[in-house]
Amino acid sequence: MYVITGITGKVGGATARELLNKGQPVRAVMRDANKAAFWQALGCEIAIANMDNAPQLIEAFKGATGVFILPPSEFDPAPGFPEARKVIAAVSSAIKATHPEKVVCLSTIGAQAVQTNLLTQRTLIEKDLAKLNLPVAFLRPGWFMENAAMDIDAARDHGVIQSYLQPLDKAVPMIATADIGRVAAILLQQHWSGQRVVELEGPRPVSPNDIADTFADILGHPVVAKAVPRASWESMFRAQGTQNPLPRIRMLDGFNEEWIRFEGEKKDRVIGEVELARVLREMLLKNK
Repeated sequence: MYVITGITGKVGGATARELLNKGQPVRAVMRDANKAAFWQALGCEIAIANMDNAPQLIEAFKGATGVFILPPSEFDPAPGFPEARKVIAAVSSAIKATHPEKVVCLSTIGAQAVQTNLLTQRTLIEKDLAKLNLPVAFLRPGWFMENAAMDIDAARDHGVIQSYLQPLDKAVPMIATADIGRVAAILLQQHWSGQRVVELEGPRPVSPNDIADTFADILGHPVVAKAVPRASWESMFRAQGTQNPLPRIRMLDGFNEEWIRFEGEKKDRVIGEVELARVLREMLLKNK
């Protein structure tokens, strides 16, 4: 039995579908019972659990061949990341209590960075789960191509997308969630001992200009990327309701200054199959 947390999201859903397509048994872990019918229809067992509730997670993880941990992302964390720490404590307790055969945890590019930033939430869970006496794989993908979803309206209606990734011609490792799910499912079905770090990127790095050009090709009209001035970030994020914008700002700095990067050699990375154009085209179709 493969237990998939975060199954109602893009990565968790893609992981579950890959396993189901291989005829593997899947237990879908979700908070909202109203979303259970869809996954039941696909053949999943259902477990209702909050990721910060150890007793619920223990019930969800019982009898697992493998567990996929998709920690919820807190985009406006309180100082010290108390929200993430509560989840980490519950997940760790549940794994220790149930001792699944293996664990695959979704982490991130730059999890090894020592500078505090939004992705430090993943650094913390890696450090904690690495203490477990069972096989654990940390899947570290690049920037999600699907983050471009926030640019769809602007690209379609105004021909301009705003970018915090800078300079605009600088390419960074990006990956589609479909590839992340596919690789996570493969890892869950493998056998290993100890801890593994698996770094994952798409067929080629992508720059903000590349995103704009790809939108333009699909939409059939010019689209350009425009850099959002660094000095305006804090006021903009606060105007959007963010209480503690510094972690997000520092994450963006990390990508731009390249201290958020892959740790291993390029030859050791897993390379995804899904191109940016496919991701943008599918998102545009869904947002007509």
